Amino acid sequence: MSAETFEFQVEARQLLQLMIHSIYSNKDVFLRELVSNASDALDKLRLAALRDDSLDADVSDLHIELETDPDARTLTVRDNGIGMSYDEVGKLIGTIANSGTAEFLRELRKAKDDAGAEGLIGQFGVGFYSGFMVADEVTLLTRRAGEPKGTRWTSRGEGTYTLEEADAPQGTSVTLHLKPADPENQLYDYTSEWKLKEVVKRYSDFITWPVRLVGKRDGEGEEGAGPAEPETLNSMKALWARSRDEVSEDEYHELYKHISHDWRDPLETVPLQAEGTFEYQALLFIPSHAPQDLFTQDFKRGVQLYVKRVFIMDDCEALLPPYLRFVKGVVDAQDLSLNVSREILQQDRHIRMMQRRLTKKVLSSVKSMMAGDTERYTTFWREFGAVLKEGLLTDTDNRDALLAVSSFATTRGEEPTTLAQYVERMAEGQEAVYYITGESRQSIDNSPHMEAFRERNIEVLLLTDPVDEVWVDAVGEFQGKRLQSIAKGEIDLAAQGDEKSETEREQQAEEFAGLLGWVKEQLDEDVKEVRLSTRLTVSPACVVADAHDMTPALENMYRAMGQEVPRTKRILELNPGHGLVKGLNQAYRERADHSGLTETAELLYTLAVLAEGGRPTDPAHFVKVVADRLERTL
Repeated sequence: MSAETFEFQVEARQLLQLMIHSIYSNKDVFLRELVSNASDALDKLRLAALRDDSLDADVSDLHIELETDPDARTLTVRDNGIGMSYDEVGKLIGTIANSGTAEFLRELRKAKDDAGAEGLIGQFGVGFYSGFMVADEVTLLTRRAGEPKGTRWTSRGEGTYTLEEADAPQGTSVTLHLKPADPENQLYDYTSEWKLKEVVKRYSDFITWPVRLVGKRDGEGEEGAGPAEPETLNSMKALWARSRDEVSEDEYHELYKHISHDWRDPLETVPLQAEGTFEYQALLFIPSHAPQDLFTQDFKRGVQLYVKRVFIMDDCEALLPPYLRFVKGVVDAQDLSLNVSREILQQDRHIRMMQRRLTKKVLSSVKSMMAGDTERYTTFWREFGAVLKEGLLTDTDNRDALLAVSSFATTRGEEPTTLAQYVERMAEGQEAVYYITGESRQSIDNSPHMEAFRERNIEVLLLTDPVDEVWVDAVGEFQGKRLQSIAKGEIDLAAQGDEKSETEREQQAEEFAGLLGWVKEQLDEDVKEVRLSTRLTVSPACVVADAHDMTPALENMYRAMGQEVPRTKRILELNPGHGLVKGLNQAYRERADHSGLTETAELLYTLAVLAEGGRPTDPAHFVKVVADRLERTL
């Protein structure tokens, strides 16, 4: 049969032109697609041979070959798999005649980046045509197992292709006549041994079948030099598909380093074998240190996704929630399609099911680490505690599990504590878990809000991560005990050793009532209320937020994100036992003219703002007033 020439469809020609002019910069993916196709062909032949004893096919050495010829600038990807018949080539390769082509083109034009275009290539099953990104001409030679004749398909991607019968070995070979070399960019020289090794190692290392490099090699053709032996480029070690007792820790660690590009060993290895209606294997790793860009928008999160040991994508975000973005690893699904995109994964119910299972597995591993190896858990929490606590806001289903593996600094000592341990130590009559938030332990440890709690030996959690400002309000309580900020609302410590009687309180309130009202008038632009404090023992004053107001730190956080935050007036609390407050009250009661006391009231308020890490409304004026006061004392 002589060669026949056919025309591509209009849409197919448009598609090929997009490929030829390189729709995205990562050209390496073409080799992944061709190797994946070859692996599928080998899988199909193995299955067909098992089902049909009469199939005339050689299955003794199933493999994939990469053959290069630098002089001719060709790269051939060859397999001895199931192959295709003449009709199948015309249907599957020649025409791209499927209903998804038009949709592919529409979505492709919408894709705003290389990653989006790459996902579309996999989604619409046109990966074979990605070869035109690197080749001026593509020749496919194939013979279906059990058939006597083969087929040759050839195209330059310019609107036509040819089909003809030809002698061919079992399987399929795709020969790419590569575009001219770019002397200034050796990264895309696909006749180079090191380049092929790098791409196979990255994308196809764990494919079941050996990927061998054959053809003209260094030194071949010189006197006394024979043909080079084929070199297998992939390890074929799917560690995640093997039981843990079959794999050494060193092997796990090498896989982790290959995946993460981290030179240190992981902190924890988390294997998972899921069987049933939807089968998959996972091998996850918790790193031993947090990357510097963990909290940046550009941080690449997610694990590698394989389907039947064929690499699909890096950084598959759909498999783990954002608060586990530090976890690295591999997930290999048995029942997903190779033609899957990130968009499809976001909507796939199997993926959602996998995410739930993987999340619970990681959290249970952290809990086991917490119970069995406190040193490793301490390392984990130091490196990743802040990001894990994001889940307390976003993952209500796993909130209890997250609280169980969270720990916090406390006034009890240098070692962090869990909420469960805190509740166990609570004094009789204590109804709240007390905490304080701030920028650092030193700043909040010295806060005036701590004075009464320290005097009464009441434990307080010291929360210094930015996310702490938010999750405590979202969680609200733990084991029936409310979470109470000691810097917000009114604090009643009567049940925890407050020795003042109700009568004494009433007398004190009456004694200072006039001063409190007058100070409120003088500071009306800055404070919403002035009251006596039960939380101060040493400092003269402090400012607190109302029970449902934002803290200053939270306001600053929102402003840093560009969000408008209305100014919130604070509550000024005065310590009736402090000499400065007593003196101010005495002067107020004895003097008819209170104007001379206004400056003292302003200083009292500004000192309280400074004590909690804030800044004066008018720093220059504050400095002048303090300097004048100091001068008068000399």
